[in-house]
Amino acid sequence: MFFGPRVPNMTVSELADELKGGSVMLIDVREPSEFSAGHVPGAISMPLGGLPQSAAKLDRNARIVVICQSGHRSVRAGKRLMKAGFTDVRNVVGGTTAWTGKLKK
Repeated sequence: MFFGPRVPNMTVSELADELKGGSVMLIDVREPSEFSAGHVPGAISMPLGGLPQSAAKLDRNARIVVICQSGHRSVRAGKRLMKAGFTDVRNVVGGTTAWTGKLKK
């Protein structure tokens, strides 16, 4: 288990609002095959395993929102980003599963 800072959570409704405002960078940390099977519009694919290298390309001052399938990998990704010096990081509770459920409502 990876211990580190607590990553604040965000609901899919909050994510939808943030995406409308265009003030968030959404990082999908699932594997490429999962990402290509479906993802939140505007998400950037950065699989968890390659995140340390990929994170160097991110703006440390931007709001970074991490998402995965259910929310477990994205919590780990958020902790890694925070330990690397990113200060405005959020995790999407329920991940793309919750996002897909929101679309069906």
